[in-house]
Amino acid sequence: MTLTNRSVILSSRPKGIPQAEHFTVQDHPVPELPDGSVLVKTSFWSADPAQRGWANDAPNYLPPVEIGAPMRGFAVGEVVASRNPDYAEGELVSGMLGWSRYAVSDGSNIDRKVTETDLSPSMSLGILGLNGVTAYFGLLDICQAKAGDTVVVSTAAGAVGSAVGQIAKVVGCRTVGITSSTQKMELCADKFGYDATINYKEQDVAQAIRTTCPDGVDCYFDNTCGPISDAVMANLAQGARIAICGTAALADWDPIPLGPRVHRQLLVARARMQGFIAFDYRPQFPEAIANLADWVRSGQLSANEHILNGADAAPDAIAMLYRGENTGKLLIRVD
Repeated sequence: MTLTNRSVILSSRPKGIPQAEHFTVQDHPVPELPDGSVLVKTSFWSADPAQRGWANDAPNYLPPVEIGAPMRGFAVGEVVASRNPDYAEGELVSGMLGWSRYAVSDGSNIDRKVTETDLSPSMSLGILGLNGVTAYFGLLDICQAKAGDTVVVSTAAGAVGSAVGQIAKVVGCRTVGITSSTQKMELCADKFGYDATINYKEQDVAQAIRTTCPDGVDCYFDNTCGPISDAVMANLAQGARIAICGTAALADWDPIPLGPRVHRQLLVARARMQGFIAFDYRPQFPEAIANLADWVRSGQLSANEHILNGADAAPDAIAMLYRGENTGKLLIRVD
């Protein structure tokens, strides 16, 4: 049987945030399956802020996606044909399979077999995927959060931020979430258990941080950079730890934007600030996913998913993230 593939193609190079016009949706045949490969029929694609960097032709930890190629992205799906002894038909797998209905893989871009059959496979792209492990290691290893710490999280209602806030509560921290709307503040409080919330569009963030964190900020999980982070940096507790996870507030890095210098703030607070990439922890992913899955089952960790339907909805998904229109992990249901 001849299968028709459908892919979201990067058709032009963005400068900054990729918009819908930078992509086209194309139908094309599924290629022959070479020895050592598997054919995966994807069920969900992930939309992630990191795809902005992958689409742009700028220095990054991965080379840019080529023009005319399917958009790089995480996906989960079922092995429907296998010529690789490590994978059997019917197994669920997730990894960097790209935005294509059918993905041919030699296994190198498959991160794992999805074995949590009691939970939705879509979770392997969010709370049990890169978002969850990013939150897990950023908070517990980089920030070294411990019971009694005050933890502040930017983009607190997003896929990573919501996980950070909940994991912080699991280990006994007090949590303050920064977000962009009344609806998201309510979501942070009611579903993700934040002790306090701040609307950066309507409040003076620096003053709100001073009010909600009278003893200063022990851990700051930074998903934004920019003015929000400037406000948090001005209110660090002694010995504060800062994890740099994302820079969503900055539209462009050419030229490099300049903001308040943070050296004095770090000096006075004897604080530590460190950037990290979740892939650095790849050997430890199984440990993190096992703990995250147990917290989901126990009700300590809640996943909020925002699902778009069909490949035609995918071209605008990355821009949608940066407009702040998603309420939870943004996914595309393939069919």
